[in-house]
Amino acid sequence: MDFNQIQELIRMVSKHKLSEFSLKQGDFKLTIRNQGAAAIEGGVAPIVVTSPQPLIALPSTSAPMAAAATPAPQAKAEAAAALAASEDAKLLAIKSPMVGTFYRSGGPDKPPFVKIGDTVDIGSKVCIIEAMKLFNEIDSEVKGKIVKILVEDASPVEYDQPLFMVEAL
Repeated sequence: MDFNQIQELIRMVSKHKLSEFSLKQGDFKLTIRNQGAAAIEGGVAPIVVTSPQPLIALPSTSAPMAAAATPAPQAKAEAAAALAASEDAKLLAIKSPMVGTFYRSGGPDKPPFVKIGDTVDIGSKVCIIEAMKLFNEIDSEVKGKIVKILVEDASPVEYDQPLFMVEAL
């Protein structure tokens, strides 16, 4: 089981408000415990992993995996989005709810769901994120006008990565 699969399990435990989830495959055992709604609000869930052989360590500030887990282009995109958001308080971000591949349209021959200048309402489809061979339509959680598209089509995205900047109406 790789790090991305563990992240997806954490999100699912949080989404479905489970108090505990355990998985055992051979010698590998994974337990995710929800310590309460306040801890899950920020996307944090404690993890206990046991195995007779070393597994991928979860990223920390001192682990070399931290650099590999967040590639430089994505870090730059997030920093640019944060800077843009701080410059104008009316700008809101539409963020990725999952790890996957970002697509602006429903297919190669179809127009993008939204373009710069388009107005979106809460619930409007803005993109698709493919995760584990499933195509998930992403809806806007804000109402406003698209002013920036922060991710290139068919690019990998991380959980909570800003995808679009929207000027609130």
